[in-house]
Amino acid sequence: MNSATATATATDALDVRDKILATGQRIMGGKGFSAVGLNEVLTAAGVPKGSFYHYFGSKEAFGEALLEDYFASYLAEMEGIFRLPGQTKAQQVAAYFQSWRDNQSFDDCQGKCLAVKLGAEVADLSASMRAALKRGTAGIIARLAQAMRQGVEDGSLSLDDAPENVAQSLYQLWLGASVMVKIVRTPQPFDAAWQTTRGMLRLSP
Repeated sequence: MNSATATATATDALDVRDKILATGQRIMGGKGFSAVGLNEVLTAAGVPKGSFYHYFGSKEAFGEALLEDYFASYLAEMEGIFRLPGQTKAQQVAAYFQSWRDNQSFDDCQGKCLAVKLGAEVADLSASMRAALKRGTAGIIARLAQAMRQGVEDGSLSLDDAPENVAQSLYQLWLGASVMVKIVRTPQPFDAAWQTTRGMLRLSP
């Protein structure tokens, strides 16, 4: 096999793996992890079942990879928001929470609410998936804290506590609001979370 053929084969393999992950994220983001069988994911992705075990050793390993892929994309989007040109850090932080509200739909989040959907479920099912959740959420909180620290430095934010503590409190607040939104089927919990967030960051209306 020449180098060009090997490269094409490797690219094709990555494409298949990414297709399985993207399909799994969309379906499991709507139904949960335990309720979805591998056959459903593979049929929707148009991938033979035998191919699955070439990429993932088990459904649990697939779940871990699914979460890692989700958080990698989430953090990249988050960093993009915190680099928006012509905005203060306060405006970027506000844009991040607006993006959260837009993406965490109670109707159909198209896999963008995977951490909310799977968090409590898989934390009790799998140590490796819980660890992936822990790493991913820690990364979110760290990037949020960094943005807040920069906001204090540029004078656009004012905090009563360390950025790390504020970031953790706000992440937990919005995570809870996301769950409540799914229960009450209205965006009101996000409205309440935003009011609290605005007060904690001393943002203008």
